[in-house]
Amino acid sequence: MAQQTVSECLTAATDSVTVINDINSKGLSSTHIAVTDPSTGATQANANATVKANVDHLTTILAYDGTNETPNVKDASDDKSSYTTAITTGNTYISNNS
Repeated sequence: MAQQTVSECLTAATDSVTVINDINSKGLSSTHIAVTDPSTGATQANANATVKANVDHLTTILAYDGTNETPNVKDASDDKSSYTTAITTGNTYISNNS
């Protein structure tokens, strides 16, 4: 498998930023919430789990250090502020809705 570039990793991670921000602004009305039982619809537990999964994904991507066929995202000079802000937003959302 070819190693991705830092830019490719961050571009792919933008999806997680979108999910976190959408759930933060729309709550249970967000279409990004993974629902385990469609008959009951989205629950706060579903929303929190979806946000946590995306926070965890961003945290993992930002920690890539160039080992194990990953690019060195951690030390790259690329602007990572939207990702770190989304992590903070997500953690705050979970805290406020637990």
